[in-house]
Amino acid sequence: MKRVETESFVKSFLLFFLSLGLLNTFLFVFEYRQKKHDLGEKVLTQMKLCSFDLKCTQFEIDFAPLKTQNLYKLFQDEAGLHSFFSIPGSENYSMKLTLPQKHYRAMVEEIQEELIRYYLIVLLCIGAVSALFSLYALYPLKRALHLTEEFSKDILHDFNTPLASLRLNTRMLKCPPSEQKKVQRIEQSIETILALQENLRSYLEEHQLQKEPFDAYPLIQERLSLMQKIYPDIGFSVKGKSLILRTNKDAFIRILDNLLSNAAKYNHANGTVAVSFDTLNTLLRIEDSGKGIANPKRAFERFYKEQERGIGIGLHIVKKLCDTMEIPISLTSTVGKGSTFTLNLRKLIDR
Repeated sequence: MKRVETESFVKSFLLFFLSLGLLNTFLFVFEYRQKKHDLGEKVLTQMKLCSFDLKCTQFEIDFAPLKTQNLYKLFQDEAGLHSFFSIPGSENYSMKLTLPQKHYRAMVEEIQEELIRYYLIVLLCIGAVSALFSLYALYPLKRALHLTEEFSKDILHDFNTPLASLRLNTRMLKCPPSEQKKVQRIEQSIETILALQENLRSYLEEHQLQKEPFDAYPLIQERLSLMQKIYPDIGFSVKGKSLILRTNKDAFIRILDNLLSNAAKYNHANGTVAVSFDTLNTLLRIEDSGKGIANPKRAFERFYKEQERGIGIGLHIVKKLCDTMEIPISLTSTVGKGSTFTLNLRKLIDR
């Protein structure tokens, strides 16, 4: 199951299970009280029979001053259950029959054990039924996600042919130097479409099971070199040294490309993007001198954007990939001064 399917299954299961489990608990509490009441009635009946022939061993027999208002009723105190009965021919004393507390407690515990046993059996059945209900409720969502993924993958596949044709033809174009900037803008637009294509592919695919060791420093240099060609008016720099990571390389590249392209895209003319990391704190920082983000807490939300450009899924994909790869990510930003993204790579270091 994918993460969204697992989350939906767990939530549906808990909803069914807790609802039915709570109802089951109320019913068993009611049943327990009813059985305790029935036990008291049974004990009182046995005491009445015993008061006639005194042929009983489970009750303690004693005498007490006669109080007519207390006759033939069941009472409970620290000694146990007791009741008073009239004595034929006696006007001053009554017979007191007592069921010792330890005998009464043993009867109650027997009821409790029986009910708990049945309660657990019913609870287990509720768990099985809740799982079946959850799977049944999950089926339409699973089918819809499957159809959406198939459609998206088909679209991604269909993108390849026209994009390859565009890239090939732009490289074959021969134009005077005055028109060269237009060709570069076409190439930049193609690279942007390719980046969006890779974002969508990363959003659909799972990366956490595909891990490999690689050096992060030359990889960052490579991505910066590519970004420099796409955004020639932005100054890119990197500080650090070799750092071997073990994770999914393609997913890590998607994170870098999204953060670097955002830093360049929403920057000022002749702005800067600085990448730095150290092996001591294992923190990777991407700092830009751009426009900044007014509401950093919402920056990773799906479809949230503060600029006209973009569709608002780039940073959401970054957060999704970081969560999958166990990379804590944070953002600080000041409007008009720029933003800083910090990635903690501690769990990815190949030791």
